[in-house]
Amino acid sequence: MAIAFIGYTSTFAAVLAGLRAAGATPAQATSGLVALCLSLGLGSLWLSRRNRMPITAAWSTPGAAVLASAGQVAGGWPAAVGGFVVAGLLVVLTGFWPRLGALVAAIPAPIAQAMLAGVLLELCLVPVQALASHPWEVVPILATWLIAVVTAPRWAVLAAFGATVVVVGVLAARGDGLHGPWLPGLSLTVPHLSWAAIAGIALPLYVVTMAAQNVPGVAIMSSFGYRVPWRAAMAVTGAGSVLAAPFGGHAVNLAAISAALPASPEAHPDPARRWPASQAFGVTYLGLAAGTTALTSFLAVAPADVVGTVAGLGLLGSLGHALTAAVVGSGGPAASGGGSAATATAGAGSPADRTAATVTFVVAASGTTLAGVSSAFWALVAGLLVRLAVTASLRGAVAEPVVEDEPA
Repeated sequence: MAIAFIGYTSTFAAVLAGLRAAGATPAQATSGLVALCLSLGLGSLWLSRRNRMPITAAWSTPGAAVLASAGQVAGGWPAAVGGFVVAGLLVVLTGFWPRLGALVAAIPAPIAQAMLAGVLLELCLVPVQALASHPWEVVPILATWLIAVVTAPRWAVLAAFGATVVVVGVLAARGDGLHGPWLPGLSLTVPHLSWAAIAGIALPLYVVTMAAQNVPGVAIMSSFGYRVPWRAAMAVTGAGSVLAAPFGGHAVNLAAISAALPASPEAHPDPARRWPASQAFGVTYLGLAAGTTALTSFLAVAPADVVGTVAGLGLLGSLGHALTAAVVGSGGPAASGGGSAATATAGAGSPADRTAATVTFVVAASGTTLAGVSSAFWALVAGLLVRLAVTASLRGAVAEPVVEDEPA
């Protein structure tokens, strides 16, 4: 299925970069990618067939960006795997305990989106950095992408991936050829739990997976008339994340943007007969799992930032959406002109939200680690504190009585 292949080629490099940044060896990162393909493929097959709905699963691309921003935590790769397990368990718990989902929903959307934008920025800068260090390899990729953006936007990232394959092939022909394993394999890592991994990896990974994938995924399906079974979806994707974690998989969730095509009339005019499109999606990912090891061995010929160029290009849309949602917001009392000044401080796009979102973005984009905990966690903390302080200040200014001058 085309949508599965496009989704894979546009984001797999981001997943590999995130896993490597978290401390995985090349073999462990490849194992994680294979485990994710298997988990989301089987999850898509199960959910779509059991519910007769075009429900599709995906790996968490925003989560991979969180890993790239966080880097290694105390305890190394085993601790990161422990963080993956905790994040998956939290997703399962969300399905059975609505209050936990309410806590996630209570995080203001501008702050959550600003954190996501901050962690995406590093990956989106890779094409620019790679252009400076490897111009002859990167220019053909960027040129191909730009031409496709103008002529066929939907296929732009796939075209860039094709150009990358050609570039890598040329490098292999000029160099020592291809090396590395070709048959798929899984590498087991025993998870290790640490507070640094829970705070720096598990919690940010859980928040962005819920806020940027699961909740929008349910909303997109609802727009096509499908009511996703929340408890079952969280149980399957959360359990899939827990099972994939010891083999290096960071997070499995409901598909968001890629969920639209299987659920749309493009899949089938009859809504009741669109679920086989998700079956094809799942089968495609099982096939991609079989070829992932060979693909990563092939791409290993090229410098990491050359391959990362595709990931950066594929995430530009997500970065733009996150920045817009963080700074502009979606309206509310402040935007619509209704309500008092006190209630406007809490509305999306209000001064409190804009200031807090800006601080959140800066802290997340800094990549700074404090007390062994990544910047993604501190970005949430800083954003919430700033929003609380600015909101209290604005409300105090509204509540303060105005003292008029006495007449002469």
